[in-house]
Amino acid sequence: MVTAIVHINAEVDRIPEVAQEIAEIEGVSEVYSITGEYDLLAMVRVAAYEQVAEVIPGRLNKVPGVLHTETHIAFRTYSRHDLDAAFSIGFPESD
Repeated sequence: MVTAIVHINAEVDRIPEVAQEIAEIEGVSEVYSITGEYDLLAMVRVAAYEQVAEVIPGRLNKVPGVLHTETHIAFRTYSRHDLDAAFSIGFPESD
């Protein structure tokens, strides 16, 4: 699984529509409105690196209202949920 974090600048008056259209792209798992330099953040999760090019420059960047993107590729995942799943052996947790 390849995860890409995409920061997006969008036309201010179209941010909700841009976010919704991006969220409907296959391979985009979440879209967040954010504060700071960028307007939106999209999480892209695909099976292979080649698909990153299909999703981001191939579709996401072409959404009307997208002005600029900056993409970061994740090397590893350190979230508690993912680590728990990786080390789970199928026994239910006891409290």
